[in-house]
Amino acid sequence: MASVTDSGSEKMAEEERNANADKLKEKANNYFKEKDYENAIKYYSEAIELNPANAIFFSNRSLAYLRTECYGYALADATRALEVDKNYIKGYYRRATSNMALGKFKAALKDYETVVRVRPNDKDAKMKYQECNKIVKQKAFERAIAGDELKRSVVDSLDIENMTIEDEYTGPKLEEGNVTMKFMKDLMAWFKDQKKLHRKCAYQMLIQAKELLSKLPSLVEITLKETEKMTICGDTHGQYYDLLHIFELNGLPSETNIYLFNGDFVDRGSFSVEVIVTLFGFKLLYPDHFFLLRGNHETDNMNQMYGFEGEVKAKYTAQMFQLFSEVFQWLPLAQCINGKVLVMHGGLFSEDGVTLDDLRKIERNRQPPDSGPMCDLLWSDPQPQNGRSISKRGVSCQFGPDVTQRFLEQNKLDYIVRSHEVKGEGYEITHSGKCITVFSAPNYCDQMANKGAYIHLKGSDLKPEFHQFNAVPHPNVKPMAYANTLMQMGMM
Repeated sequence: MASVTDSGSEKMAEEERNANADKLKEKANNYFKEKDYENAIKYYSEAIELNPANAIFFSNRSLAYLRTECYGYALADATRALEVDKNYIKGYYRRATSNMALGKFKAALKDYETVVRVRPNDKDAKMKYQECNKIVKQKAFERAIAGDELKRSVVDSLDIENMTIEDEYTGPKLEEGNVTMKFMKDLMAWFKDQKKLHRKCAYQMLIQAKELLSKLPSLVEITLKETEKMTICGDTHGQYYDLLHIFELNGLPSETNIYLFNGDFVDRGSFSVEVIVTLFGFKLLYPDHFFLLRGNHETDNMNQMYGFEGEVKAKYTAQMFQLFSEVFQWLPLAQCINGKVLVMHGGLFSEDGVTLDDLRKIERNRQPPDSGPMCDLLWSDPQPQNGRSISKRGVSCQFGPDVTQRFLEQNKLDYIVRSHEVKGEGYEITHSGKCITVFSAPNYCDQMANKGAYIHLKGSDLKPEFHQFNAVPHPNVKPMAYANTLMQMGMM
């Protein structure tokens, strides 16, 4: 009798656990609807602890991770959902979306195939399968032609001289082919009115930017004088009207108002062309007082998925996107200020022992590899605990305070500044003040409600001063308007 009673009470306890897990899931779902993904993840995780045999919990948490760009975690959860229930079709959707976000198109295609096979009448699934299949074929074609010949520069096939600027074009023009402050002010006002810079001027600026950037080292080293101040901005992600707001608050770039923009200028926001052309313009105007570093979004894979390629093609041509791609490959990867502060987009390295000299030696004129120092500079993130762990993004790693301390000591540095992550306050100080994150796209993607921030550094003491700002209104063009249709379609 005792064993029957025991099994009965065990069953009751299990039913109670499952009921509590369902309540937690509902709580998480409500947070998800409010776009509070952090709390959604927290309560999905608690539900999973109570009932790890429910594929829906893993699938829902996977979607919350997708929304916070933790693609590595999203992929792991989608896989767990399918381990729990191999017939759970949303799990295949989630896993495919995670792989797409990571640029793993073949793996994504396999899962879309499964969905189409099980649901032959699902129009959404069929569309995603076809779109993904198109990308896989396109990538195979690109690899084939890349092997056939050394890639020629787009510049070689442009005839800029014979491009005419039509009489009806009343917008800004370069002065004898050069960027001036008057041109920049006219350009910003023109862009603010949602007008397009003439393609001849855009091509001229891109060619000049490529020439200028290609002469720079992979690690730019500068000295701020005692009396000088630099402003460091994080991700701007195509949020042009917020970029203009930074300049309103902090003054236009000049030889006495030095700026460093720390990568991820494009993608997601739908005014990426305006952001990057403006930034390149100021780089050309003040080459020694205006600095740009490459982010993980200044890469072909990201641009194909998150909107920049689509935006350039919509506003200009596919050929111009190829030229942007060439210019991005010459963006420096890190900057050292007064030999004491190192700035990079992502963070530190998957292994100890990397020196500033190693950074100087990086051959950067390429798409980033999947591992190694160049990949880490663009992709890694800090974590609170010591050591290293697998990245939540599925690329590079996460590094702890001990890793930061050893790197700084070896290279005689004081601290690092990086971007790459949305922060509610626009910035975050971690690793005992040795690792600073700055993010300059407020209300990221029109939905995160975060502040933006920038940092002032004075040559006299190099102590960071933080300045926060809120998002400003922008014309009614939604973020991701130009993104790959796979990223625009509902994530199921």
